[in-house]
Amino acid sequence: MDELEFMRGRVYGADHDDAGPVPGRAYVELVGGPLDGLLLDITSRPGHELREGVALPTEIGGYGPGGRALYAPRAEGSRRFDWRGDTP
Repeated sequence: MDELEFMRGRVYGADHDDAGPVPGRAYVELVGGPLDGLLLDITSRPGHELREGVALPTEIGGYGPGGRALYAPRAEGSRRFDWRGDTP
Protein backbone atom coordinates (compact mmCIF):
# COMPACT_ATOMS: atom_id res chain seq x y z
CA MET A 1 0.00 0.00 0.00
CA ASP A 2 1.46 3.38 -0.96
CA GLU A 3 1.33 6.51 1.22
CA LEU A 4 -1.59 8.07 -0.68
CA GLU A 5 -3.70 4.95 -0.29
CA PHE A 6 -2.78 4.76 3.41
CA MET A 7 -3.91 8.36 4.01
CA ARG A 8 -7.37 7.92 2.46
CA GLY A 9 -10.08 7.33 5.05
CA ARG A 10 -7.96 8.72 7.86
CA VAL A 11 -9.23 11.54 10.04
CA TYR A 12 -7.26 14.81 10.12
CA GLY A 13 -5.65 15.29 13.53
CA ALA A 14 -6.34 11.76 14.79
CA ASP A 15 -3.65 9.56 16.31
CA HIS A 16 -2.14 7.06 13.87
CA ASP A 17 -3.40 4.16 16.00
CA ASP A 18 -6.98 5.45 15.96
CA ALA A 19 -7.15 7.27 12.63
CA GLY A 20 -10.46 6.00 11.25
CA PRO A 21 -13.88 7.63 11.45
CA VAL A 22 -15.89 7.19 14.66
CA PRO A 23 -19.56 6.22 14.43
CA GLY A 24 -21.96 9.00 15.39
CA ARG A 25 -19.65 11.82 14.24
CA ALA A 26 -19.97 13.94 11.05
CA TYR A 27 -17.14 14.25 8.53
CA VAL A 28 -16.30 16.04 5.30
CA GLU A 29 -13.65 14.93 2.81
CA LEU A 30 -10.72 17.29 2.17
CA VAL A 31 -10.09 17.51 -1.59
CA GLY A 32 -6.82 18.71 -3.12
CA GLY A 33 -3.79 20.28 -1.47
CA PRO A 34 -1.61 18.76 1.21
CA LEU A 35 -4.45 17.09 3.12
CA ASP A 36 -6.16 15.53 0.10
CA GLY A 37 -8.24 12.48 0.96
CA LEU A 38 -8.30 13.04 4.72
CA LEU A 39 -11.58 13.32 6.57
CA LEU A 40 -12.28 16.36 8.76
CA ASP A 41 -14.46 15.84 11.83
CA ILE A 42 -17.02 18.67 11.74
CA THR A 43 -19.17 17.45 14.62
CA SER A 44 -18.18 20.27 17.00
CA ARG A 45 -17.08 22.91 14.48
CA PRO A 46 -18.85 26.28 14.61
CA GLY A 47 -21.38 27.02 11.89
CA HIS A 48 -19.31 29.80 10.32
CA GLU A 49 -16.51 27.29 9.59
CA LEU A 50 -19.01 25.00 7.87
CA ARG A 51 -20.10 27.91 5.65
CA GLU A 52 -16.82 29.81 5.15
CA GLY A 53 -14.10 27.20 5.55
CA VAL A 54 -11.21 26.32 7.84
CA ALA A 55 -7.46 26.96 8.17
CA LEU A 56 -5.91 23.67 9.26
CA PRO A 57 -2.39 23.51 10.71
CA THR A 58 -0.13 21.25 8.65
CA GLU A 59 3.59 20.64 8.32
CA ILE A 60 3.31 19.47 4.72
CA GLY A 61 1.79 22.58 3.09
CA GLY A 62 3.52 25.30 1.12
CA TYR A 63 4.79 27.04 4.26
CA GLY A 64 6.13 23.98 6.09
CA PRO A 65 5.85 23.70 9.88
CA GLY A 66 3.60 26.41 11.28
CA GLY A 67 1.68 26.83 8.03
CA ARG A 68 -2.00 26.23 7.43
CA ALA A 69 -3.96 24.72 4.57
CA LEU A 70 -7.17 26.55 3.67
CA TYR A 71 -10.25 24.48 2.81
CA ALA A 72 -13.80 25.67 2.04
CA PRO A 73 -17.04 23.84 1.22
CA ARG A 74 -17.92 23.36 -2.44
CA ALA A 75 -21.46 24.49 -1.69
CA GLU A 76 -23.55 24.96 1.43
CA GLY A 77 -24.15 21.59 3.01
CA SER A 78 -21.48 19.91 0.87
CA ARG A 79 -19.63 16.88 2.23
CA ARG A 80 -16.46 18.00 0.43
CA PHE A 81 -14.15 20.87 1.30
CA ASP A 82 -11.86 21.99 -1.53
CA TRP A 83 -8.33 23.30 -1.03
CA ARG A 84 -8.03 27.06 -1.52
CA GLY A 85 -4.30 27.45 -0.87
CA ASP A 86 -1.81 27.68 1.97
CA THR A 87 -1.02 30.46 4.40
CA PRO A 88 1.80 31.03 6.89
